[in-house]
Amino acid sequence: MDDSGDSKVLLAARCLVASLFLWSGVGKITGYDEAIAFMSDTGTLKGLLPLAVAIEVGGAVMLVVGFRLRFTALLLAGFCLFTALLFHANFADRMQMFHLLKNVAIAGGLLALYVAGPGRLSLDGVGDVDDTDD
Repeated sequence: MDDSGDSKVLLAARCLVASLFLWSGVGKITGYDEAIAFMSDTGTLKGLLPLAVAIEVGGAVMLVVGFRLRFTALLLAGFCLFTALLFHANFADRMQMFHLLKNVAIAGGLLALYVAGPGRLSLDGVGDVDDTDD
């Protein structure tokens, strides 16, 4: 990868994906009672909400700065698939099916980031002289 193009695209990709997790995590903080009620309605332990917030907000920050990107991408991809099956597996409901497929697509994007790596414009990429696989 050259620093002038590919690393900038990877930075943009990391920021775009991170924005979704940051929005969701902050929404859970500002709407904590509603999030607890939703989790209770689905039979999910409400004690898991702080963990979900930490994964979403922490994962978003780690994606943006490109710190431990591959680990973070795998963690968030697993989180997306887990929450898709836990909260959106009502296949008869078109909206829930949409949310399930959205989570699956986000997981796919995160797996692509895992494969591509963070690029030079990241904490993981600091000091990289060449990002090619020659």
